[in-house]
Amino acid sequence: MQTVAERLDILPQIGRLEWIGLSPRPLAELLAVEVAELLIDHGLAGDHHAKRRPGIKRQVTLIQFEHLAAVSGFLHREAVPPELLRRNLVVSGINLLALKGKQFQIADCLLEYSGPCDPCSRMETNLGPGGLNAMRGHGGITAKVLRGGNIHLGDEVRAVIKDKAQGQLSLGFESR
Repeated sequence: MQTVAERLDILPQIGRLEWIGLSPRPLAELLAVEVAELLIDHGLAGDHHAKRRPGIKRQVTLIQFEHLAAVSGFLHREAVPPELLRRNLVVSGINLLALKGKQFQIADCLLEYSGPCDPCSRMETNLGPGGLNAMRGHGGITAKVLRGGNIHLGDEVRAVIKDKAQGQLSLGFESR
């Protein structure tokens, strides 16, 4: 019988990078791009948050595409554009919270879950009254960049699961 910890290592979903946004300066609107460079211990090149600060957990922010519909529903809107949510990456098809304590890949880049990305009061400004509450539980995650490189819209997002029995890495599937 599997333990809960073993079951948490089963993550068969493969996600997809749907949107990339860069904030060129504090409080600036996010710019949507099709390609970006992830820098080790920094974040995204061209994003004002990407400063070399080893140990800083919030180098990149991610949100689930599926949560955009939930947020827009709570606000009684047809849609909410991702740039208003101030996250760098929008990912579909994988439960980002299931990456807690794990590393994951976007293309050849390696990232590590570093915490939740709780919404801030800026959501009231960006989304209007109730924006902060609409985002609660849907703010996404933060990650550290362990291996850099270029990422493109449409790239796969996969969990990296360590197979303790074989000492190998599995990309998102239980090894048997």
